[in-house]
Amino acid sequence: MSDRAPAPSQWLRRLPVLAIGVVALVGAFTLRDHLTFEALRDNREALIAFRDENYVLTALVFVAVYTALVGFSLPGATIATLTGGFLFSLFPGALFNVLGATMGATFIFLAARWGFGERLASRMETGEGMIRRIKEGIDQNQWSMLFLIRLVPAVPFFAANLIPALVGVPVFRFVVSTFLGIIPGAVVFTSVGAGLGEVFERGGTPDLGILLEPQILLPILGLCLLAALPIIWKLLRGKGALDNG
Repeated sequence: MSDRAPAPSQWLRRLPVLAIGVVALVGAFTLRDHLTFEALRDNREALIAFRDENYVLTALVFVAVYTALVGFSLPGATIATLTGGFLFSLFPGALFNVLGATMGATFIFLAARWGFGERLASRMETGEGMIRRIKEGIDQNQWSMLFLIRLVPAVPFFAANLIPALVGVPVFRFVVSTFLGIIPGAVVFTSVGAGLGEVFERGGTPDLGILLEPQILLPILGLCLLAALPIIWKLLRGKGALDNG
């Protein structure tokens, strides 16, 4: 009987992750046609009017909705970021976007850590061979790795929320690195959103390819290199120690 007792507890711990998966799946089919640029364009006057009459409430609702979108991996995060810039300009729009994204990411992180992360991290800690070396490598460079996965555009946001939870990253480090690491990208897309008024007047669409333009991409790559310097330095020191030995 003692062997069967933990089973309900394990399933209970995994319920948040399962709930996120179910909501994400349902949202992928029910919301993808509603959270679009066209929907923002068609409802812009109503949104602006509501914001002008209820600024604080609008800001609170916006951050809550953004948190839910990210926390349940629902479609529309990019449109939400543009909306933040459109409604609140670059500042405080970028701040609202970063707050919502950070809180949503933390929700996923905690759900994954509670359901799977602590158990997996414990196994990696007591493991041997390659598994143990991977865990030690991550632990030795946590800050650098956390900033890298946030700054590199190729790393999916959802993956950047899950990986730290599965390797035992402390909550404080995750929150701080997420908040600071997503600021560059958030500022870029929020600035695009802040200029949507002119885009709407021209009947155009926002240029989301701006992230790949040299004046935007190069500084972000520079930040990636800066975040990677501690890892590179440790590798070089380790190589030097081996050569001297």
